[in-house]
Amino acid sequence: MSSGKESYIIVGAGIFGVSTAYYLIKQYPNASVTLVDRDAFDAETRVAASWDWNKVVRADYDDIVYCELALEAQDIFKSDPLWKPYFHETGLIWTCRDDYGRAVIDNYKRLGRKADIKVVSIEEARKMYGGLFDSADYTGVKEVLINPTGGWGAAGDSLRAITREVLRLGVKYEVAEVATLLLGKDGQCSGIKTTKGKVLKASHTILSAGAYTATLLEYSAVNSGLPNIAAGFRVVAGGITTGMAKLDDASHAIYGSMPVAFQGYTPKQGPFIGSLPPTPGDHEMKWWGPTIFKNTREVLPGHFVSSPPPKPDYAQWEVSPRLKDDIKHANHVFYGKKTAHWKLEKHRICWDAFTTSGDFIVSPHTASKGLYIATGGSFHGYKFFPVIGKYVVQMLEGRLSPELTAKWAWDRQRPDPALSPDFPRFEMRDLVGPVRTSKL
Repeated sequence: MSSGKESYIIVGAGIFGVSTAYYLIKQYPNASVTLVDRDAFDAETRVAASWDWNKVVRADYDDIVYCELALEAQDIFKSDPLWKPYFHETGLIWTCRDDYGRAVIDNYKRLGRKADIKVVSIEEARKMYGGLFDSADYTGVKEVLINPTGGWGAAGDSLRAITREVLRLGVKYEVAEVATLLLGKDGQCSGIKTTKGKVLKASHTILSAGAYTATLLEYSAVNSGLPNIAAGFRVVAGGITTGMAKLDDASHAIYGSMPVAFQGYTPKQGPFIGSLPPTPGDHEMKWWGPTIFKNTREVLPGHFVSSPPPKPDYAQWEVSPRLKDDIKHANHVFYGKKTAHWKLEKHRICWDAFTTSGDFIVSPHTASKGLYIATGGSFHGYKFFPVIGKYVVQMLEGRLSPELTAKWAWDRQRPDPALSPDFPRFEMRDLVGPVRTSKL
């Protein structure tokens, strides 16, 4: 890229898209940068995975690449005035049923990072935090990881705030649903076309559409007659249930200063489960459940992909009793009978783009010049919000490190999804029954 006079359309205004817009406009203030999203950035609710009440901010990765990137992001969360208001350093506790905790500690040491991070016995963990987790499920747990430097971010609030900042810096924002990419016969991408027929053109089109990624690429492949545009095995839309309970004053006095908590599992058992501290003011405590699912449907005649429900809001508030039971289960494995009387009245299905390895995709699309992919959050992307755009811009400029280029490539060897505890294992149709609509 040269003078910054190039034009950029970014499809999707979640953390990948907004962070990319931020770094682009900071580096190329004269460039034309447009975010396109089906929801207004300040809408009361949105479908973006990064729009949420709160999200975990941690650097506890057994993969040293993500550990290092998360530490870089966490430093910004803690120090940059733009990000700092949205980070809460509560610490975290993580039950480990394998050697995860020790791998995290080893990564901190290899990176020269000093922190009061340690593993403790189950007996010691039961006594910590005033006995808050004395009734947790420790079945199969080898040891418990404690890291006081982790915490959580006010996800929706921070997404709105950073978007306002990029708009102030000159980024444009278009509220529209994208119907297809504009593709020439040779695969050259020149922009997008919305469902209302509006055409937006740019020299660079960056697809950061999260759970909608595979659907949009399928539409575009069929519309253009270029089958290699489709996502295929590379990225899959997956959903998970989140839920909240509003604590009374007595409960908040006990749980108000708790750390972020995880129940860690092996790939054979399934994904880890989380419990986040009560939010300030509202005193609402959040969990996510153990069931991650696809929604394979016929998006076009003869074309089946996993795609969120075809409603403007992805039907995210329509949660079946079976999926609401996931939140009851999550509550129980952390706190046992102590919190069984709590009313769990707010539920949401969160959708994101998954890869079988859990790695992001930050790469040129190999079948289309001018088209770039920056997505694949796999439900762990939010914590990288302050930095991921920097690496997307490096990719656009052709200077992303060889290690990240290989790790985040569009075309790379992908591991068996059975090796990933977090890859979607169920179909949504098998988990639905009578639906009770949750209230915001």
